[in-house]
Amino acid sequence: MVSHLLGEFAAAPADRIFIANGDGRVLTYDGLQALSARLAGALKGLGVKPGDRVAAQVEKSPEAIALYLATVRAGGIWLPLNTAYTRAELAYFVADAEPALFVTAPGREDMVRGVKVATLGTDGVNGGLLELAARQPDDFADVARGPDDLASILYTSGTTGHSKGAMLSHENLASNARTLAKLWRFSERDHESRLY
Repeated sequence: MVSHLLGEFAAAPADRIFIANGDGRVLTYDGLQALSARLAGALKGLGVKPGDRVAAQVEKSPEAIALYLATVRAGGIWLPLNTAYTRAELAYFVADAEPALFVTAPGREDMVRGVKVATLGTDGVNGGLLELAARQPDDFADVARGPDDLASILYTSGTTGHSKGAMLSHENLASNARTLAKLWRFSERDHESRLY
């Protein structure tokens, strides 16, 4: 059984545009599958095992989306963190969530201590993780996951105390995506990035 969340991508034609960036880059569904496979291989090479948390404090980008999918494909648990968090805030999240890997933008490796760090650029080429991924194959044997398995931890805003980690399953995330696609009436023409 493949990852429940990734089953949502199976129906998309391989050459259909997944996202078109403001900088002119285009990523097809096939390209997204290959990039996420290479990144999953890179994560595995860095020691990420099924059930490990992968924290990411990176800018919104196609690379960040591929890293999210790669984490799920490797059986990991995605832990996105706001790029505005300070060192003190990040120290809390690292201590609370105990990620196996912390991914950040190049030049920000000193933001955390006590955890393995990798970098991810948003230009398609920079960052140690993309360089490691470039040496990986375009396919990856997804770690089997079911609908109730943990896929992501999203931290609350912490307005009444410390932020708490909300645990979301593969089906939680897939259901949210299906609902939004229906409500927002997404079609195959909706692929242009509004990230920038």
